[in-house]
Amino acid sequence: MQDYRVALVPGDGIGVEVIAGGLAVLRRAGEVTGNFALDTIEYPWSCQWYLAHGRMMPEDGLDRLADSDAIYLGAVGFPGVPDHISLRGLLLPIRFGFDQYVNLRPIELLEGIRGPLRDRGPADIDILCVRENTEGEYVGLGGRFHQGWPDETAVQTSLFTRKGIERVARFAFDQARLRHGKVASATKSNALQYSAVLWDEVVAEVGAGYPDVELTKYHVDALAARFVTSPGSLDVVVGSNLFGDILTDLGGALQGSLGLPAGANLNPERRFPSMFEPVHGSAPDIAGRGVANPMAAVWAGALMLDHLGQPEAASLVMGALRHVAKQGPRTPDLGGTATTSEIVDALSQAVGT
Repeated sequence: MQDYRVALVPGDGIGVEVIAGGLAVLRRAGEVTGNFALDTIEYPWSCQWYLAHGRMMPEDGLDRLADSDAIYLGAVGFPGVPDHISLRGLLLPIRFGFDQYVNLRPIELLEGIRGPLRDRGPADIDILCVRENTEGEYVGLGGRFHQGWPDETAVQTSLFTRKGIERVARFAFDQARLRHGKVASATKSNALQYSAVLWDEVVAEVGAGYPDVELTKYHVDALAARFVTSPGSLDVVVGSNLFGDILTDLGGALQGSLGLPAGANLNPERRFPSMFEPVHGSAPDIAGRGVANPMAAVWAGALMLDHLGQPEAASLVMGALRHVAKQGPRTPDLGGTATTSEIVDALSQAVGT
């Protein structure tokens, strides 16, 4: 039996609830397969920790996480702590510090869940988004000048490198070979004549090495429209940090609830631990009420099991998600009345059947 060391960062709000539930389902998959166990260590880093310590995590936080096989994150953000503080104090340092340059977001409408698009069902919505995760628009280069003055100025600079574009594009093309052989590249090279043109050129160069994969370039606004008007025409979508962020949130909406989208922050070479998370946020309005949907956290856990080399367990967990999505029970975000714990119990039972 393989033992994996998993760092838990439940974070804020419902993150604490859904990570506990997700962990229970993953451990059940380990029991059923008999292949692995999860040894966990929990870190209390969160906005509450920030209010007590003046930081989102300690100075040696990355050192503490570095010997983990994976990181399982709940949610970051809570009223009273500005979003740019919480994001740049915890989530982004982990992504950047561990070179998690691929943000992988499966966008799939599960059978039994009603999506927001009329006449579009599960067969129409199955997109894999590959977002560049460590450079682009989110590197934090720039500054503010003359703060509070009438002529106050802010400068925010994007950073695009050939290496960064090439490696995320190659990952996207590799994924397309495992799926339906199509890559859609999000760009805005008509307006961004330096960064986006470099993006287009490098993606095309990488694509030339994959003659079996069809590459289509879309301006990001047109691609966003296609997510709504023709999602079935899309297979793998690759985009920069900002474009990928926006498109994946749009894709998450197509799944029928914010309680469903899951994400993986990957270091594909495995030089550093990768991080797995539901992407619904901390939802402070329902925190502590026991009604948060744990399915996104469980889905993220399935991505984690697959990354750790446990495809059988990952398949069992995804099968359980599909079963519960179709048969119920459902939490209030999906029109039901079930509690978080009832969904966790149903998923755990489905894993074992």
